[in-house]
Amino acid sequence: MSAAVNALRARPGIVAVGTDLSHAITVRVQMPELWQTIAMKLAEGTTVLAMKKAALEAFGEHAHAADEFVVKLRGWEVHEEALPVTTAGAKEGSTFLLSYRQRRPVR
Repeated sequence: MSAAVNALRARPGIVAVGTDLSHAITVRVQMPELWQTIAMKLAEGTTVLAMKKAALEAFGEHAHAADEFVVKLRGWEVHEEALPVTTAGAKEGSTFLLSYRQRRPVR
């Protein structure tokens, strides 16, 4: 993914998940409640759950457990979070949506 795409409406920098990044893919994770997007470099075999937890950490979301959030790819919920992101359908440059599972009241 080009540097321009990584920087497009995203925080500066890339969050790295995993140790062996030689065959890593770069994805974006958006959290609409915070109006923020981060770029993440995921090592081969990184699970959806590991990506979700790293994204929540990067967004500073410590008040709620990871199971209170839903991960979507191409508009569909990823039900098997134990699968690697590539098996779940992600490719280089894919965008995941990370959102609260239950609706929140607007204040």
